[in-house]
Amino acid sequence: MIYSKEVENMCPVTKGAYHGPAPIPEEGKWVQAKEIKDISGLTHGVGWCAPQQGACKMTLNVKDGIIQEALVETIGCSGMTHSAAMASEILIGKTLLEGLNTDLVCDAINTAYRELFLQIVYGRTQTAFSEGGLPIGASLEDLGKNLRSQVGTMFATKDKGPRYLEMAEGYVTRVALNKDNEIVGYEFVNLGKLMDLLKAHPELSGKECLDKIRGHYGQWDNAAKYIDPRHE
Repeated sequence: MIYSKEVENMCPVTKGAYHGPAPIPEEGKWVQAKEIKDISGLTHGVGWCAPQQGACKMTLNVKDGIIQEALVETIGCSGMTHSAAMASEILIGKTLLEGLNTDLVCDAINTAYRELFLQIVYGRTQTAFSEGGLPIGASLEDLGKNLRSQVGTMFATKDKGPRYLEMAEGYVTRVALNKDNEIVGYEFVNLGKLMDLLKAHPELSGKECLDKIRGHYGQWDNAAKYIDPRHE
């Protein structure tokens, strides 16, 4: 340790009592976090790249300072999907501090991790007051039983109005309009259910599978007409 001459010439003054850091809530306990291994919790967060062309939603499950589970969802940029694949492989098993200093390639994924790091080390996790936290695999609940991200995709122009393309329920195949050409409902195909059905029943044709899992929402039966939002 190197001290400046000014410090060397100072007289010593006794420091008062040391109480340690303020305790933070972690999985139902109050913890004075002094080292990375003192940190536990599950949390979610989002990040964005510098030009704001894409975004990442990340979920981390940290136990005793080690990243045990990572869910990485991206939108808006094709290259981000490959970066997400790498991030999911590289983050697990690392300490929370190692993850912060890992090159995750995509700036949106890096930013998401940074935001989650801040939540976790300040005791703002989703499991701050949940005794024992959540088991490894809890982030899959975000995806539902079909293990697909919930994505909303809508397109609209002033002259031609809105087009629903993708909803939480699935891929929108048709939009229902009333007599005034206002949207009153939509038909959708849940791609997760479709793939499960195709795998479980190879004897069925694609059309038969589609007919089995097709659903609709809103005033579907009372519509004046139906349009394909991608072609009409």
